[in-house]
Amino acid sequence: MHDDRTLVEARLERALRQFVRPAQYGARVPLVLSVWHVPGEPVPVDQALQAAYQPFTAGTEWGKPWSTSWFRLEGRVPEEWAGRRVEAVIDPGFTGDGPGFQAEGLLYDAAGVPLKGIHPRNRHLTVGHPASGGEPVHLLLEAAANPAVLHGFEPTRLGDVLTAGDRPVYRFRSAELAVLDEHVWQLVLDIEVLSELMHELDADRPRRHEILRALEDMLDTLDLHDVPGTAPAARAALTDVLSRPASASAHRVSATGHAHIDSAWLWPLRETVRKASRTFANVTALAADYPELVFSCSQAQQYAWVKEHQPHIWERIRKAVRDGNWAPVGSMWVESDANMPGGEALVRQITHGRRFFAEELGVETEEIWLPDSFGYTAAFPQLAKLAGIRWFLTQKLSWNQSNRMPHHSFWWEGIDGTRVFTHFPPVDTYNSQLHGRELAHAERNFADKGRATRSLVPFGWGDGGGGPTREMLEKARRLRSLEGSPRVEIEQPSAFFAAAEEEYGPHAPVWSGELYLELHRATYTTQAKTKQGNRRCEHALREAELWCTTAAVRSPAYAYPHDALDRLWKTVLLHQFHDILPGSSIAWVHREARETYARVLGELAEITAEAVRALGPGRRTALNSSPYERTEVVGDGVVTVPGLGSAAVAATASEAVGTVRTERTGDTIVLENAWTRVRIDADGLIESVRDLTADREVLCGRGNLLQLHPDHPNAWDAWDIDRHYRRRHTDLTDAESVELLEEGPLRATVRVTRTFGKSRITQEIRLTAASRRLDIVTDVDWQESEKVLKAAFPLDVHAERSAAEIQFGHVHRPTHANTSWDAARFEICAHRWLRVAEEGYGVAVLNDSTYGHDVTRTPHEGGLGTTVRLTLLRAPHSPDPETDLGTHRFTYALLPGAGVGDAVAEGLALNLPLRVTEAPLLAPLVRVDDPAVTIESVKLADDRSGDVVVRLYESRGGRARFELTADFPVSRTEMTDLLERPRSETSVTSGPTVLRPFEIRTLRLRRG
Repeated sequence: MHDDRTLVEARLERALRQFVRPAQYGARVPLVLSVWHVPGEPVPVDQALQAAYQPFTAGTEWGKPWSTSWFRLEGRVPEEWAGRRVEAVIDPGFTGDGPGFQAEGLLYDAAGVPLKGIHPRNRHLTVGHPASGGEPVHLLLEAAANPAVLHGFEPTRLGDVLTAGDRPVYRFRSAELAVLDEHVWQLVLDIEVLSELMHELDADRPRRHEILRALEDMLDTLDLHDVPGTAPAARAALTDVLSRPASASAHRVSATGHAHIDSAWLWPLRETVRKASRTFANVTALAADYPELVFSCSQAQQYAWVKEHQPHIWERIRKAVRDGNWAPVGSMWVESDANMPGGEALVRQITHGRRFFAEELGVETEEIWLPDSFGYTAAFPQLAKLAGIRWFLTQKLSWNQSNRMPHHSFWWEGIDGTRVFTHFPPVDTYNSQLHGRELAHAERNFADKGRATRSLVPFGWGDGGGGPTREMLEKARRLRSLEGSPRVEIEQPSAFFAAAEEEYGPHAPVWSGELYLELHRATYTTQAKTKQGNRRCEHALREAELWCTTAAVRSPAYAYPHDALDRLWKTVLLHQFHDILPGSSIAWVHREARETYARVLGELAEITAEAVRALGPGRRTALNSSPYERTEVVGDGVVTVPGLGSAAVAATASEAVGTVRTERTGDTIVLENAWTRVRIDADGLIESVRDLTADREVLCGRGNLLQLHPDHPNAWDAWDIDRHYRRRHTDLTDAESVELLEEGPLRATVRVTRTFGKSRITQEIRLTAASRRLDIVTDVDWQESEKVLKAAFPLDVHAERSAAEIQFGHVHRPTHANTSWDAARFEICAHRWLRVAEEGYGVAVLNDSTYGHDVTRTPHEGGLGTTVRLTLLRAPHSPDPETDLGTHRFTYALLPGAGVGDAVAEGLALNLPLRVTEAPLLAPLVRVDDPAVTIESVKLADDRSGDVVVRLYESRGGRARFELTADFPVSRTEMTDLLERPRSETSVTSGPTVLRPFEIRTLRLRRG
């Protein structure tokens, strides 16, 4: 039986490959081609219509990397094809098997109206169904010569238009009119559905043998030398096995069309504008033939691009939404990274996304849709609920290297205790083809059998593949109820989520804390300047909104720059996309990102300066955009500035803080102020940090030890740092020079210079008279290859766990590796600070632009300590062969004796330097009376009413009782959701109120 089955399968495979599939298109005639090669960047269709075209022959090379060519395709449907289905079939030179990343095109009619995208797996345009015969065909193809960049993670210069060269990357294969034989085409689909199902059934299942015999009978019926003539009879031989219904207990698949389009990755941002247009044109065209289609599409930014650049396609999208064929999902501006964006940035991702879908398409989205981001912050459940979102979807956790998630549908519990119903599709892909193998895997893999019966399957080609295809929809029709297969129903994701949540009821399992991806851990570090640009812009936006709000409240003539701030926020949000901010895009993307961040920071600096000028004349003043009071050395004096306020800068030191002293003893340099004594040895390493207040040593080894590791991940160069990197390292102990640069009384600085490999690093270790914080200002000329640079602080603290700042709070992670789940977290993400503590004492490590860290236990003579390391720089070669090469400047700091509140306040201070300028003295616009409550943002309401919106949260992990006071008339204070709408439970607040641990609250202050 086994040999007989193998023979039948071999016979079927050859028949399909050699005879049946080639017979889908019968008669063919070539289209006449001409071409215009665009000399620079892409142009609108109006310009292409006016261009001069040259004759072009199929088989000719075309397209230097990243260029655009416009092809005219002209012909006439033969008269004898009348009544047949006639299609234009176009192959501009696709290579390989991938659905996207290659030569892609958008077809227009002779008037410049977009019709449909052309992709590797979607090459047709219907000309007549049925054709009349004799009709002329005039088409215009905008073809993008996007090179295939990712080849086994080998370095390539193709990732930037500046280095890619001029050699053509494609050869135009064919452009024809052809007759589609629908009987043959449908036969191919019948065979594929049954054959795929048969291969997933156990060998002893009768159903498998029934399908095998039916396929054998079909082959006996089919004349391979007359496939078109015998296809109807061959289909009839399969009618019985295709008509048998699925069992009542079959797994239920909610299938939704999908086309995950990375907003940048192996192509620049400008190309995503066209990728989205091509795919969206495909989907809206497909809906005309398949009214059951539901296409789920996220990322408001991509809709906005299409609205701006392709108004015809935009109107088709609006119609598809009204008709139920299109489901806007995701609620976010882009599918952002979900670890590194700041708290307010994630809020704006959601508010900008939800508002766009509501205002432009009339849809109130109900889910976060992040199938491909590299792990998920534990702040998300609360943010979702506060925005009116019910559900969360991801797929990426199926990529875990070590541990399998125990559930596919569950309540995800955030750090504050809020829960959101979450689904993690067991099909383990967001680009399903509705292949039998995928559906069988979804059913077998589903972890919640017995409690639940359904899962979601997103289907369609992404990233330039064109989305769902007619073949996928035909398969879905056959699989709606087919014995041996899961039941497949095309439907809206909201229908799936509502049914899945109802099926579980309140008894779904709970996952508490972050959804950590056990892969792609280097994305916390790669492309350091992209990450630094994001961090700087987030804080500059915070500062600009605060002082613009202050100016708007106190200077009636000042016009709050709503439009400019909206535009700048959206620019920063776009660059938080999960292949830009994580550093996993081509060189072109990151080059442009650096330029964009510089422009954003320059514009925000001017917006802030204008707001300060609007406040009126004044004296030399320090403005503090942190919500915490701070005392700092400024120039030749010390200033204490209230949170969100200002203070005059004096020219003399304050006696309250004393001085910083320096001392040389042999090769050792000592820096000491009222709180901290620091000893730096002859190698420029921090030999000792003595906490004078607590009377204890902070270090259990030499601190600020730079360590260089070889960095060769098994795959995914820019994305991964693999555990084996730890097995070798070089301690960078040799110092070219160690010099005492400043000797007090307000500042003491030691400059240490090191050279290693082809690189050079200069660090200034700074202690001031006003703070116990020890800053390390670092300048690096980084010229290494496939290395990772760490900075280590062995701390004399016995810590069971670390605390790392995330959005609106912090998470604890074990410092041990007791379980595989613990061991997998060998690289972790932190925002402005990471703290380790034993009972009664803690130490924080702060940073101004670093996200990657590791924390390990450190045995030493005195007991067990804890080593905290910051991951500073990497040097992978793919997809950007020169990742991070060049100069960098960043700061990190050690904060002895730090409680969580200290870490919060000093982390903000490090990232929000005092702004010293000419300005009047300003009392804080708003303030709170409990230091556990951190004010995240102060802004004017988005509805332009002039109301002030304050977002704050409990930042220490306990309950806080606070009262907010404003330095301007307030008629009433309302508690709102993230979109600044009154919350239904209790919208009006007054007097003291209580926040739960890590609770976020948005308050709207009605001015009156």
